[in-house]
Amino acid sequence: MMRVLAFPFIVAMLSLLAVNARAELLIQITEGRTDAVPIAVVPFAGASDVPENVSDIVRADLHRSGQFKTLSPKDMLSRPTSKEGLSYRDFRVLNQEYVVIGTIKPTGTGAYEVGYALHDVARGKELLSETYRPPESQLRDVAHAISDRIYEQLTGIPGAFSTKILYVTHNRGAERPYQLQYADADGARVKTILRSREPIMSPSWSPDGTKIAYVSFEKNGLPKIYVHNLSSAERRVVAQFKGINGAPSWSPDGQKLALTLSKGGNPDIYSLDLNNGDLEQLTDHYGIDTEPRWMPDGDHLVFTSSRSGGPQIYQLNVDDKSVRRVSFEGAYNARPEVTPDGRYLVYVHRRNGSFNVGVQDLQRGTFDIVTQTNMDESPSVAPNGSMIIYGTQHRGTGVLQAVSIDGRVKVELPSKEGEVREPAWSPFL
Repeated sequence: MMRVLAFPFIVAMLSLLAVNARAELLIQITEGRTDAVPIAVVPFAGASDVPENVSDIVRADLHRSGQFKTLSPKDMLSRPTSKEGLSYRDFRVLNQEYVVIGTIKPTGTGAYEVGYALHDVARGKELLSETYRPPESQLRDVAHAISDRIYEQLTGIPGAFSTKILYVTHNRGAERPYQLQYADADGARVKTILRSREPIMSPSWSPDGTKIAYVSFEKNGLPKIYVHNLSSAERRVVAQFKGINGAPSWSPDGQKLALTLSKGGNPDIYSLDLNNGDLEQLTDHYGIDTEPRWMPDGDHLVFTSSRSGGPQIYQLNVDDKSVRRVSFEGAYNARPEVTPDGRYLVYVHRRNGSFNVGVQDLQRGTFDIVTQTNMDESPSVAPNGSMIIYGTQHRGTGVLQAVSIDGRVKVELPSKEGEVREPAWSPFL
């Protein structure tokens, strides 16, 4: 089925913040599924005269997911660009299950027409065919959108290639060493939101992706929580109480922030209404309560607490303030995140002196360690629930890595310069 799409201007509000950055991420898949699906993405016709190579980006996206094993163009027996020129036999003999073909051509108005089709090799059948007409500045966005469509067609799960990653970098020796940055999910198009002489912590996306909240120590070295509008670059302080102001987390409707405050003398969880400034205390315990994260239903939170001795994960009912413990494996569990469907709880777990990312199935009660690095922190889940990005240490430097929710796919995201930490995966944009 052919569809013509006028590509939405999804990056307009982000482009207003465009500041060239140095901490570009490099994506390297280190471990994929042994049963990855073979797919051939044929170089698109006309791509040599286009500033962004759409077919290369699509091929890299699908490979990076770990779900697909992509065929190098140099190994292809033919390079068809139309259905009429496609020989399924050429790809059957190479044991390819799917093939993607396409074309790119200028429209004469500063834009391009990008068409592609996904074919099932075994059945000799076209599964998907679409055409986009983006301006030159959105060719990379179109490539990610094509990857999303192919991924969903073949897995049944929405692709997350068009999303963004928010993170903090630290360049020692720089005048303003701390930077709050974001990039495409593949590490490209790095932009800087904020530079500071003092630390920046706990960045968090609003549910609609138009705003972020974070902790900054930029004034007087004291922590304040900011809400930053990405389209206007305007920001405002929403919490500057005495003591700790930390760990902001957006409610699913985007109307509230859960946060950690110690204004009462002890770190507790509060809810801040962003419309009227009303503040509601949700926990009141002599232990340390911190790192709140909303559950998808908006009626519950998970958070880290020391109330049982060491840090463990608890669940809070926002209405009646009842609390129950949900993590029991080991003596240290912290920094919880919840998958968008509410089924999996992701958090940092300590075992044998190593800090790893673990995944707890809230339906079955099972718990699995999904990383093998030993200083993991700050896990954040992709909006389709398929991958987890987290901070870790590599040769004494902070880097980002990603792992699939089942631990079978592992990806490194090393920075060209500086340390990288505190990642946050955007919602669908």
